Amino acid sequence: MSVLIFLIVLYVLLGLSMMKLFEKAGIPGWKALVPGLAAIEWCKLIGRKPRYALWFLFPIVNIFIYAGMVIDLIRSFGKHGFFDAVLAVVFAPIPFFMVGRDEKATYQGPILEKEREYHRLHHEAIEKKDTLALKKIEAQFPYFKKSATREWAEAIIFAVFAAAFIRMFLIEAYVIPTSSMEGSLKVGDFLFVSKAHYGIRTPMTVIQFPLMHNRLPFDMGESYLENPKLPYYRFPAIETVQRNAPVVFNWPVGDSVILTPERSWDLHQARLRFGNEFLKRSEIITRPIDKKDHYIKRCVGISGDSIQIKAGQLFVNGQAAQNPAHMQFAYELKSPTGNSFNAKKLEDIGVSMYDRQEGERGEMFFQLDANQLEKVRSFGLSAERGKGRPRPGYLFPNDPKRFTDWSVDDFGPVWVPKKGATTPLNLDNLAFYSRVIAVYEGNQLEVKGGKIYINGQEVSSYTFKQNYYWMQGDNRNNSEDSRFWGYVPEDHIVGKPLFIWFSTKGGSIRNGINWNRIFKSATGL
Repeated sequence: MSVLIFLIVLYVLLGLSMMKLFEKAGIPGWKALVPGLAAIEWCKLIGRKPRYALWFLFPIVNIFIYAGMVIDLIRSFGKHGFFDAVLAVVFAPIPFFMVGRDEKATYQGPILEKEREYHRLHHEAIEKKDTLALKKIEAQFPYFKKSATREWAEAIIFAVFAAAFIRMFLIEAYVIPTSSMEGSLKVGDFLFVSKAHYGIRTPMTVIQFPLMHNRLPFDMGESYLENPKLPYYRFPAIETVQRNAPVVFNWPVGDSVILTPERSWDLHQARLRFGNEFLKRSEIITRPIDKKDHYIKRCVGISGDSIQIKAGQLFVNGQAAQNPAHMQFAYELKSPTGNSFNAKKLEDIGVSMYDRQEGERGEMFFQLDANQLEKVRSFGLSAERGKGRPRPGYLFPNDPKRFTDWSVDDFGPVWVPKKGATTPLNLDNLAFYSRVIAVYEGNQLEVKGGKIYINGQEVSSYTFKQNYYWMQGDNRNNSEDSRFWGYVPEDHIVGKPLFIWFSTKGGSIRNGINWNRIFKSATGL
């Protein structure tokens, strides 16, 4: 509703700003306020056929149509400068008000008709090699002749605008930075991610540096301004998020982070790992939803599901879940002879040497799926599976005094909230839903005298406002996922991975290229 109100206000302002322009061109000003009719008259003003207005009915495309028409409108009133065009695209309706109040700015006829006439005469003069005629044409239409610098500047700006637009609304390139999906999606895989499949999410951050997600190069700071901002809105989806589908989403707990050279830490993680003194001397960066870090995991639980893990096996609603084809666990490899491993043999079966981990006692762990485990043992190596240790406070619901026997291999049960569902609320289960209530759904949550208050009212239950999902990595012993920070809200969903368009070994071109992974589907893995 808030988005609809915003669009109505924007339309009214645009109409009011165009009333004076219409009147200057001899058109009744009231027509600028009538939907449909205003677009038709606008087309006539700039030299387009009335049916051209139908393009405004096509989502996404209409943004490009609008950008071109606002430029042509101010050009029809004699504003041909480079910055006039930029101002019209970025800050309309302000330039329309300015042109309307400028007594010197008069309507000079449909600019596109003049432009077509200019190009026709210019083409004829060039064919006839008539230099005198060329000079007369350029003198008659001086505003159509652009310098090489301006031609390049406009071409670059349009290319950046188009690329930023496609990235923002349709398809974004994404690279796998960590091994949490290793076996299915490898470090160094470059993906194309569709933002339309789960519904195009309109930008919430208004002012941002083009083609940058949340950080400028060379650690120059954040790439956006938090304000002004727009409310969350998502267009209808092509399909819903399904169990076992890989999904790209914004890191739910990434709203307040501390950056280190290695990675981003949310405040709870940083406090557990480094202590309060580290937080006091560190810069805390706050980020809106659409500027939180991107993560990719497999959706193993949808809204309303009950999740539990027993000895590494995931159970959904009490039934053993279908495991990913290349699900991995950590195994300690040892050679009976004490010799070092044959790295080439391991690489040949897809075991990453770049992803091995050293244990607390110096033991070496490798991430293996079932097929790789069988082959490794056929090489004469012993492979003992590592056990996930209980980590009080690290695992969701992040209560260091309770759930102390939970680990990444033995976890739950946990219920995934569903929009419209109501759950009893008490001090025993509040830890599971406190962040949902206070952060994701924007309520004021308090506990006073052993009682729970939401927005000042004592409550014993809560009804959820949106759907949530449970995400886990296929690399089950080496993935930071919902087991650590809980549910992924629906408004954090970014898109659906389509296919791998490039892949480097270990995330570096110096290690070589994974030719067999290029153009491989990212959803059937």
